[in-house]
Amino acid sequence: MDARTEPSLLLARARYRAASAAESSRPTPLEPAVPSSPDASAPARSRLLSTTSGTNLEAFGTTEWGLLATVATIWGTSFVFMAIGLEAFAPGLVSLARIGLGAAALALVPAARRTRIAREDLPRVALLGVIWMGIPLLLFPVAQQWIDSSVAGMVNGAMPLTAAVWSALLLRRLPGRTQAVGLLIGFAGIVAISLPELPVGATRTGTAETALGTGLVFVAIVLYGLSANLAVPLQQRYGALPVLLRAQLAALVVITPFGLAAIGDSHWDLGAALAMLPLGLLGTGLAFVLMATLVGRVGGPRGSIATYFVPVVAIVAGVLIRGEQVHPLAVVGTGLVLAGAWITSRREKLPPSPLGRA
Repeated sequence: MDARTEPSLLLARARYRAASAAESSRPTPLEPAVPSSPDASAPARSRLLSTTSGTNLEAFGTTEWGLLATVATIWGTSFVFMAIGLEAFAPGLVSLARIGLGAAALALVPAARRTRIAREDLPRVALLGVIWMGIPLLLFPVAQQWIDSSVAGMVNGAMPLTAAVWSALLLRRLPGRTQAVGLLIGFAGIVAISLPELPVGATRTGTAETALGTGLVFVAIVLYGLSANLAVPLQQRYGALPVLLRAQLAALVVITPFGLAAIGDSHWDLGAALAMLPLGLLGTGLAFVLMATLVGRVGGPRGSIATYFVPVVAIVAGVLIRGEQVHPLAVVGTGLVLAGAWITSRREKLPPSPLGRA
């Protein structure tokens, strides 16, 4: 081997070793992923409210579409199981049952228990549990005392819009023209969905109670949008299972007093109790893990596309299982929400923010 050949061979061997290491370290869907974006920086980690871009900036593949379809199906039918539970159990007890069952299911997975989370990230995980599960999962059963499960599902379909807004705020990047158009279309859809639930106008079929119920769902989806962004860097560092187990335990601390107080206003019913099983094990345990995995891979706004299809599932399930009636204007509004959310999710070169990068 002469002096000219040796450097080429050394370079080739180095490239081969690097390629092999990259292939062997590629994460499975539920494993933590190393962020490929400059957004995942040390300064961002120092803030309580922070997010990053996903590790996969390309078009959705089989894994992403599989995660999306599973989450949409589980969460779309959850509104029906929640309505069944509310026939016997007070809202606080429904929330306690579903979070308790979800946390118990995750605690059975060794990887969820054994993975250590850094002390500086524990407040973020606790906050995630409170705003992703603790508060919203209490608001939804309260709201569904006054609105149908199909309406709750349709309003929930606006989550990608709130996720996009939170992403722009946290990353300090203004939305592009396409995203702005999408947000406006989605807002028009929310107005159309809400009008039949308000005690005003020609479409009036609602009351002050249905208006309050719709408003509570709006608060929940604003928190959902923030949560979808906060979950991204945590999932990328630790994987979905350990993050969600600890987040659900934090949510359980918040929910338990409301659940215990609701026992006196509840009565035993076998059907309602059975409805808590899929609501807790699937709707809270499995679905949140899959959703955290999805947003970790593709980012908060793009991952939230899963909820685009939740209203469709909720409407079909509400009509077929519970015989609910859907106002035509609400159906039109759902179409606008889906269109607006899809437009908002499209990739576009974002203009620089006057605040600069986070």
